[in-house]
Amino acid sequence: MQKVIIVDEKNYYKRLDKFLRNYYSNLKLGFIYKMLRKGFVYVNNKKVKKQDFELNIGDTVEIRYNGPLDERKKEEKILPRPLDLDIVFEDDKIIAINKPAGISVHPGRNEEKVTVIEGLLYYANGNFEPHLVHRLDKHTSGVLVIAKNKIVSRELTEIIKGRNITKKYQALVVGKLKGEKNKLESVLEDKKALLYYDVLGNYKVKNIDLTLVDIELKTGRKHQIRKQFSEINSPVAGDNKYGNFEVNRILKKSIGLKRYFLHSYFLEFEYKNKRYTLISNLTPDLKKVLNRLGE
Repeated sequence: MQKVIIVDEKNYYKRLDKFLRNYYSNLKLGFIYKMLRKGFVYVNNKKVKKQDFELNIGDTVEIRYNGPLDERKKEEKILPRPLDLDIVFEDDKIIAINKPAGISVHPGRNEEKVTVIEGLLYYANGNFEPHLVHRLDKHTSGVLVIAKNKIVSRELTEIIKGRNITKKYQALVVGKLKGEKNKLESVLEDKKALLYYDVLGNYKVKNIDLTLVDIELKTGRKHQIRKQFSEINSPVAGDNKYGNFEVNRILKKSIGLKRYFLHSYFLEFEYKNKRYTLISNLTPDLKKVLNRLGE
């Protein structure tokens, strides 16, 4: 393992954790975070523990760690597996798909179903290498963009980090909300989390108030939408992790809501002087839920 690295144009990633993840692709992300937390990573001879520390071309990154490396086992290598992909858009730089609910983006422990990355590897057939630039939770459906090489991935990641992208979702939440351009702002993962939402409609099922909201996500924290609506006591309907199991049981029985109601329907960004506008229609299962609410 090379332990001293010069940051150049070929290996450059702005964030330190992404740089290390890209350079040491055989290491698990959790192990990289552990090395940072324990102070084994130095930039220009100074100890750095922040995952989002910003690098510059010419910086020297050094790993001062002499223990055994937590390398991926050969059997953990991601292999191509066939998956029926609903492709929204494709060119030589990106591919965008409609991700169905119940499908994970990346393989994990105890994941038996084919994941998006495995399906894309099968679809690519060696013609390109898929790289994630953002994620959707397993049971969130909607438009998902994947880069076709490391350079595009790095550049799109910077666009997303710089918030030069419009991301919109529809969600059904528990409770009666009102108004337009409402703001939710809090701290998640020790970082600012921000979204705006407009109310599209109010409903009532078995004395349970529900609100359909249109959301513009300004930051991309883990489970952000689900967490922030839960913080105002209006969790996403069907979400057992951040919501109420008994309420969700009633909604499943009465309106057929079998997973949490959250859908990524719109992504727009500019890349290489080209504007990408990607749209994903609401899935049939969520459409049925809305139809039953309107009965």
